[in-house]
Amino acid sequence: MADTETDELEVDDVSEDAETHIEYDIATYPSDLTLSVIHEMWKNDEIIVPSFQRNFVWNIKQSSNLIESFLVGLPVPQVFFYISEKNKNLVIDGQQRIKSVIFFLEGYFGEENLQGRRQVFRLFGLDEKSPYYNKRFVDLTESDQRKLKSAVLRAVNIRQLAPNDQSTSMYHIFERLNTGGTPLKPQEIRNCVFHGSLVETLHTLNDNTDWRKIIDKRMLDKYQKDVELILRIFAMAERGQKYEKPMKEFLSKQMELHRSAGDPVTKEFVKNFVGVCTIITKKLPSRPFHIRGPLNLAALDSVFATLIKYHAKIPHDIGDRLGALVKNKKYQEAIFFNTSDASTVEVRLNLAKQILID
Repeated sequence: MADTETDELEVDDVSEDAETHIEYDIATYPSDLTLSVIHEMWKNDEIIVPSFQRNFVWNIKQSSNLIESFLVGLPVPQVFFYISEKNKNLVIDGQQRIKSVIFFLEGYFGEENLQGRRQVFRLFGLDEKSPYYNKRFVDLTESDQRKLKSAVLRAVNIRQLAPNDQSTSMYHIFERLNTGGTPLKPQEIRNCVFHGSLVETLHTLNDNTDWRKIIDKRMLDKYQKDVELILRIFAMAERGQKYEKPMKEFLSKQMELHRSAGDPVTKEFVKNFVGVCTIITKKLPSRPFHIRGPLNLAALDSVFATLIKYHAKIPHDIGDRLGALVKNKKYQEAIFFNTSDASTVEVRLNLAKQILID
C-alpha cells in the first residue's frame, strides 16, 4: 500500500478527451406550486430526492430564514424537477428548500437521530422583534398558517422528448444545475440520476478487499472515482466493442441500462468481478495498473474487462502475458494517448484479448 493515504484516488487520466456535443429535445415549463401542494406531493411520493444525493445540509437558521421569506413575501429561488417516465418529480436542484418547507409544516427539523428523536422546528435566528421569532408552525396565527401554505414556490419542470432510446439528459442537466457549495462529481451525479440498486451494488464491490489492493487505496475516494472505475470496467466488459465517445456518456448509459441491478448481465458481472480481483491479487504483481506512477485508467479498463469477459479462459501464465502486453508499443500508445477515442479503445481491447487470452 502507498505510504501516504488521502481520500482522493490519484489516476493517470491526463489524456481523457473533452466531451463531444450531444443534442436532446427537451420540454421545459414552469409550475407555480403552493407550499401546501408541495407538502401533499411529498407525502404521496410524487416528489423524490434521488438516493445517494447529498444529504440535507442546511442548519436550522438557514431553513428558518427561508420560511420567513415566504411569510413576508420575499422572492425565493426556483427549484428544478426532472419528470421521469413514471411522471415522478425528481429533484435536480432545490432539495434544501423543499425539505425545509416539509420539516416546518410537519413541526420537526431534520431526520431522526440514533435515539429516534427529532428536533422541534422553531424559527431560529430571526430578529427577536419579528412576529415569527421562535414560532412553530402550530404557533402561527391561522391567517399566517394559510398565508404560508398558499405561498408559491416556482418549479421548473424538465422532460426529455427525444432521443427515445437515450434518456441520459438528466445527467447533463443535473451537472449544470447542481448548485451546492461543493459541486457534485460525475459519479455522484450518476448515483443521483440513475438511482436504483446498481448504486448499492457498485458500492458493495468497491469495498472488496482485493479491489482495494489492486487500486492501492485503503480509503474510499471522497468523490467516488473508485466506484466510477468499477462502472467503467462493467461498461467495457459488456459494451466495449460498441464504445462511442464521450466516456462520460458511455458510463451514464451503463448506469441507465442496469440501474435495477437485477438482470442476468449485472449478476454475472458481479460474480466475475470478484473472481477476477482474486486472480489479479494472486497472480499479478502488486499495483499492476500503476504503469508510470498513478493508476492508469486505460490499462485497468482494458485488462479487467478482458479478464472478466473471458474469465473461463484465463491462462496460468497471465503474469507473463501482462508483462508482454504492457511492453507492446501499440498498447502503450493506446493507454497513454487519446484514450477516450473509439479507435484507441478498440486497439487496446483487441490487444488485451490477443496477448492475455488467445
